[in-house]
Amino acid sequence: MDNEFRDQVAVITGSARGIGRAIAEALAKKGASVVICDIMSEEAGKTAQEITTKYGVRTHSLTFDVSKSDEVERGFKEIIEKMGRIDILVNNAGITRDALLLRMKEEEWDSVIAINLKSVFLCSKEAVKVMSKQRYGRIINIASVVAFMGNPGQANYSASKAGMVGLTKTIAKEYASRNITVNAVAPGFIMTKMTESLPENVKAEMLKAIPLGKFGTPEDVANAVVFLASPMSGYITGQVIHVNGGMYM
Repeated sequence: MDNEFRDQVAVITGSARGIGRAIAEALAKKGASVVICDIMSEEAGKTAQEITTKYGVRTHSLTFDVSKSDEVERGFKEIIEKMGRIDILVNNAGITRDALLLRMKEEEWDSVIAINLKSVFLCSKEAVKVMSKQRYGRIINIASVVAFMGNPGQANYSASKAGMVGLTKTIAKEYASRNITVNAVAPGFIMTKMTESLPENVKAEMLKAIPLGKFGTPEDVANAVVFLASPMSGYITGQVIHVNGGMYM
């Protein structure tokens, strides 16, 4: 473990498992204190404890609905009370409710937009209040390759992630003068439990679209986040880093 992020506090939404957990671990490995935010309370607590044990950093876990303003306000208030500051916010929480446009129910549209996009607005708003006073902050939003390519059956998801990109650029312009950078990472096909369970013929077809010929890992996404959270990226804001093996260029 090095101490690149020593004395910094990183808040990661949707980080009990998967890509969010990989991001939390990557930041903890470099000395950051991490806040595990997830709707799965028990799993969030377990993840936080495991990260403390493994990396020796301070952790805190809490549960709130990222799409509800009162819960987000309460959650961020607790973060400040427990951790004292917020240096890095990673907006990673997201869901899918896939269906073709004509079959997509209004509640499937609304829930995906709320969890994936509205949450970025609410969480960033709270984080910016703290970061502005500190005159320092890093906000990193986890978008998706489908924001740029589209994907059949994912009108809601594609729209939420494309909206996230526009929101990223706007917040970047609004708060650059406060030394807050705001960027996005857009993963392609990442090897998770969901992709592992796909039939082999489906995976083979997906791989044909990736010039590097392999799926990405959660760690590939985490590495990009660590870079954007670090001093090395201090002159980068309002940008999207694509982590997709070349499937979108």
